[in-house]
Amino acid sequence: MTAPRRWRRLLGAAVAVSASLLAVTAPGAQASPGPDASDNHEMGASIRAHDGVAPAGLAPASVDASVPGIDVSSYQGNVNWASYWSAGKKFAYVKATEGTSYQNAYFSQQYTGSYNVGMIRGAYHYGRPDGAGGAAQADYFVAHGGGWSKDGKTLPGTLDIEWGPNNACYGKTPAQMVAWIKAFSDEYHAKTTRWPVIYTATSWWSQCTGNTGDFSSTNPLWVARYASSAGTLPYNWGFYTFWQYSSSPIDQDQFSADISRLKVLATG
Repeated sequence: MTAPRRWRRLLGAAVAVSASLLAVTAPGAQASPGPDASDNHEMGASIRAHDGVAPAGLAPASVDASVPGIDVSSYQGNVNWASYWSAGKKFAYVKATEGTSYQNAYFSQQYTGSYNVGMIRGAYHYGRPDGAGGAAQADYFVAHGGGWSKDGKTLPGTLDIEWGPNNACYGKTPAQMVAWIKAFSDEYHAKTTRWPVIYTATSWWSQCTGNTGDFSSTNPLWVARYASSAGTLPYNWGFYTFWQYSSSPIDQDQFSADISRLKVLATG
């Protein structure tokens, strides 16, 4: 007997959902970010919109000692980590949180999966200075995957600070922005003993901090610039620790020294 049309539609929907849950993202593939996408921004999205994207196939200028890696968020879904490891990626950063209400639904698969294939990995928090204070967001980050352990394979957490979805500087003056970043950094250090990496673009930092406040002596820099060189760095940083140089086919990153130094950064 043929099932009623309504039940056939429901059965088809169930099969589609099951298939999506079983999918594993291959390199370059994109997954649905989920129903909370309005409060879910992937690293560098606003920087690429502001500064432009890298040409297809861009490779960074030759560096004597460097380590390749990637960063991911819910937009990559369940990641095929073995493929990236085989492609030579040795570290990864995984989005954990945003503001004080968003958690990456794929965090466990991405964070644990990268570790299990041998990568040195860390978590990042997408800062939202238009919401809770810096200290409160650092607490939320640490409580939901952003902590640190002295196991030699866990990098210090990263604060991703870039253009806001509604206002470039989240309605803050340069002094207020510097104070917000400092509050996040100080609280993360108090909770983990590590200073967070700061991910940003020179253009955003100049606009929204007014080149005031100096984090260069404490916080490692992760600069976003989609070109063959990292270019001018944000205020007072003399060198970068990480450089995001492309978003094709996934965010491409480079650690500035060799693997032994990356392990030192992870160990603390």
